[in-house]
Amino acid sequence: MEQHYAGVHEVAEYTCYRIRKPPPLDGHLAAAAWAQAPQSPRFVDVVTGRPGLYDTRAAALWDDEALYIDFWIEDPFVEAERTARDSLIFYENDIEVFIDGGDCYYEFELNALGTIYEVFFIWQDAYRRGGRFDVPEFDLLGRPALAFGGNFDRSSESMWWGAHPRKARWAFPDWDFPGLRAAVYVDGRINDPTTVDRGWRVELAFPWSGMGALADGRALPPRDGDTWRLLFARYQKLNLLGNNVHTGWAWNRIGSIDNHAPECFTRLHFSTRYVDERRAIRS
Repeated sequence: MEQHYAGVHEVAEYTCYRIRKPPPLDGHLAAAAWAQAPQSPRFVDVVTGRPGLYDTRAAALWDDEALYIDFWIEDPFVEAERTARDSLIFYENDIEVFIDGGDCYYEFELNALGTIYEVFFIWQDAYRRGGRFDVPEFDLLGRPALAFGGNFDRSSESMWWGAHPRKARWAFPDWDFPGLRAAVYVDGRINDPTTVDRGWRVELAFPWSGMGALADGRALPPRDGDTWRLLFARYQKLNLLGNNVHTGWAWNRIGSIDNHAPECFTRLHFSTRYVDERRAIRS
């Protein structure tokens, strides 16, 4: 199955500034740094690039301890059901962050109840005896590793291997990001269809100390001018004329419903300039 992924010119660029002290991480996004940080434009349809039905924005900041990410999520009817960690929350409404590590990448998902889903992926063409992934942390026999070919790995044209040019990955669904912190604030009444909500907000902290496998030779914490690729996305279940439709919106177009395409992830350029030294930019 040939996929028409977004071109290089379609991938968004973002400058990620430093902060002087960590935000409170309570989901309220009240820290002054978030008001000063450049905010993404309205998320777009992952396939077509057209504006998403509901407004979604994101921003990122960093210090020597962690990468901080926030989401503003418009949703008139906030819903979430699954509460067990690593349950398949992509079947309901969630936000997602993918972090590219060159020959590997990490997937994070979160619903409005604060339920977390994580997977670490290693491209099979990069997994070699004696290589950097041949360690107990990614032992194919000692860990519950699975073969994964992307969102089309069970389609007839791309059975098992998937549609991406690099083909299959090893997936480690039991991998947890060390020191990860997440907070959710719901502005409304979750799971109550009789009221109209404003939406929900998310604050995340990914410590640099947990990014060793994703660094791919880059400094931790980053140096001025370093670039990382991240996917910022949101998936929403809509009921239209009695039919359930699951749609996806992201910072920039992916060109496919298979979002496991790191070359299409938004590029974050890290700056050692403090965010409070620049004027606030609100898109």
